[in-house]
Amino acid sequence: MDFLISIRDYVAQGGIHLLFSAICAIVFVIVGFKLSGWIVKLISHGRGLSHLDESVRTFILSFIGVALKVLVVVVAATIIGINGTVLSAVLGSAGLAVGLAMQGSLANFAGGLMILFFRPFKVGDFVTAAGESGTVTEIGIFYTKLMTIDNKCITIPNGAVSNATVTDYSTADRRRVDLEFSVAYGSDIDKVKKVILTVVSANDKVLDDPAPFTALLRQDASALVFVVRAWCATGDYWSVYFNLMENMKKAFDSVGISIPYSQLDVHLVGKDQ
Repeated sequence: MDFLISIRDYVAQGGIHLLFSAICAIVFVIVGFKLSGWIVKLISHGRGLSHLDESVRTFILSFIGVALKVLVVVVAATIIGINGTVLSAVLGSAGLAVGLAMQGSLANFAGGLMILFFRPFKVGDFVTAAGESGTVTEIGIFYTKLMTIDNKCITIPNGAVSNATVTDYSTADRRRVDLEFSVAYGSDIDKVKKVILTVVSANDKVLDDPAPFTALLRQDASALVFVVRAWCATGDYWSVYFNLMENMKKAFDSVGISIPYSQLDVHLVGKDQ
């Protein structure tokens, strides 16, 4: 009974003040988060970071956004009435608990720093990382975003990216197009090679240096397999790839070179045999 009376007296004396402080803190958090986003946008459009690489720029903006939100939460705690000493102790204990519970997030943060420092790729590069392929649109403090060819946004944790094999297709200004074509065993090898080189040379996006190359790669069970290697500008890779695939089929058909396909011979045995 005495306990209930104590609660009643506390509510009567300070409860209204605490409620008012809580409402002010909530309003401050809502306004503060909106202002944080506005400040980040203002910085992103300013000249201060315009001279930085896009990868560094997006990382810094992401870090500033998180830091501002943490600051808003701390100020909101002081509005409620939590003093600095208690807040420091709470943050220390919470930091330890959160650190243990969010080891993955901390690994992602460390991964973001490693990506920023070692620069395995940058914003705008087309890469394959952690099993996903796309153009890098953002390198944040926790996640890296890729935009795929079919316009899907893929978000990958930085920890996974920093520990995975990354293939950057945009580093060099030239790429080699590797293709394989199968022809029937009865085909003339020299004739096939001549047709292939003629088709490749007819594509104006194929570079003359290094020169295109073709050769008999292997003899499969039902076909002769020729390999084709041609160099082009990195941005022209897929254009050259699809053009050669289509025109090679047309060229083979025009000169009577057949492309084999799997066949199955079935022998029927009668009951009397």
